[in-house]
Amino acid sequence: MKVSLSEIKFDERGLAPVVVQDARTGEVLMLAYMNAESLARTLAEGETWFWSRSRAELWHKGATSGHTQRVVSVRADCDQDALLVSVEPRGPACHTGARTCFHQAIEGAPDEAKEQTQVVNTDAQPDEQRSPELGLQLRQLYAVIERRRQERPKGSYTTYLFNQGLDKILKKLGEETAETIIAAKNDDVNALVAEAADLLYHLLVLCVERGVTLEEIGAELAQRSGKSNERLRKTE
Repeated sequence: MKVSLSEIKFDERGLAPVVVQDARTGEVLMLAYMNAESLARTLAEGETWFWSRSRAELWHKGATSGHTQRVVSVRADCDQDALLVSVEPRGPACHTGARTCFHQAIEGAPDEAKEQTQVVNTDAQPDEQRSPELGLQLRQLYAVIERRRQERPKGSYTTYLFNQGLDKILKKLGEETAETIIAAKNDDVNALVAEAADLLYHLLVLCVERGVTLEEIGAELAQRSGKSNERLRKTE
């Protein structure tokens, strides 16, 4: 079901709350407000525009920081008085440099992220406990991407990439490579972390599309490591 802009129910101030969500991971990035003009500009330009209640003016997300948000989809709730915008973020969403504005746990409340970390650390081997479980995260992400390719759920950014085909995936990988390089030239480490994560995600999408497994990549790296060690022994 689709609704028109005229059907969106803005409040007495002419505003509607907007939940911004990462289209790839489903993570909630921020809560903001739109009026009719900012919603129209968001739809027309394909990047998020909001209404600043404190400054009483329109603002283009990332206009100053460069951390823009490419719009993947816009949905209204059942009452048509709140919006859900799925985006492809280019850098952190929060002005503090955090990826999401919702990064402060409430004291005394359950902390799902902490519980997940504890489960991972419990299952990890001693050597694996020295650093975050990047290998496990990559395997989990690869599995999710594989499911997206098989099931093609609607509203998924990964589904969108697979539906567009190899050329689109390659184009996105090239864009993310360039954005990672640009981030590396600047002083914002958080931006580089975010861009590197985006680059890894798109690389995994390409691997799934082309049927390349993490095990094959791991075997190649192991082989290279063995050859490097052999060359090192010969020079000693």
